[in-house]
Amino acid sequence: MPRSQTKDAEEARAAELLDRIDRSRAPRHVAIIMDGNGRWARQRGFAERIRGHEAAAEAVRSTVRGCGQAGVEALTLYAFSTENWTRPAAEVAALMRLLARFCKSEIPELNENRVRMVTSGDLAPMPAATRRAIEQACEALSRNTGLVLNLALNYGGRQEIAEAARRLARDARDGKLDPEKITVADIASRLYHPELGDPDLLIRTSGEMRVSNFLLWEIAYSEIVVTPTLWPDFRRSHLFEAILDFQQRERRYGGVG
Repeated sequence: MPRSQTKDAEEARAAELLDRIDRSRAPRHVAIIMDGNGRWARQRGFAERIRGHEAAAEAVRSTVRGCGQAGVEALTLYAFSTENWTRPAAEVAALMRLLARFCKSEIPELNENRVRMVTSGDLAPMPAATRRAIEQACEALSRNTGLVLNLALNYGGRQEIAEAARRLARDARDGKLDPEKITVADIASRLYHPELGDPDLLIRTSGEMRVSNFLLWEIAYSEIVVTPTLWPDFRRSHLFEAILDFQQRERRYGGVG
């Protein structure tokens, strides 16, 4: 099927699914493990995995638009993990350049759609140019009041919990907190972005059945949808299908059904 016809079919499918979504019961916070870029590139005969990462930019655009249309308030994307530094140096360098380009090029559309951007993770080890592009994008979008796009960059769930523990320890040392009275809420309040709330829905692409050190504290009661679709092929219709699946579930939070 020609690309134009494929795009038209996708748009029609997305519109049909969107009509079925109850915006009043949309997940408030969606988190996505974006997986499958390398496989996407290999399946198409590309020698370099970065071609998959480049193609993934359209998946991000489509997902951000779809979240706004469906009534989602926050979207967290697992963009670069603490473990990703172990990939080949050339691939990491290309990823950093791609991330910088994305942050610069997407500002106009994100502004148009009132998207605010924040990050979770430690940006310090990133190349200066990449870090600067990320910070400038966050600043340019900081006054927007629509969807919050949270990019998890140099992020690890265990590392986030360890950092929260360090903050608790410092507060206890300084006499601001009684160690014997530390609560779950105390820990949660010291995570990267507690104001976003825990994800209601976690989506993982490419069919892999693991959480990969992503939001380990926050996804304790998230509903999980795994799709075989590789991330570069992910579009609004896939997002809407996951949201409709979510809306058919009864959330018990460990209670009796």
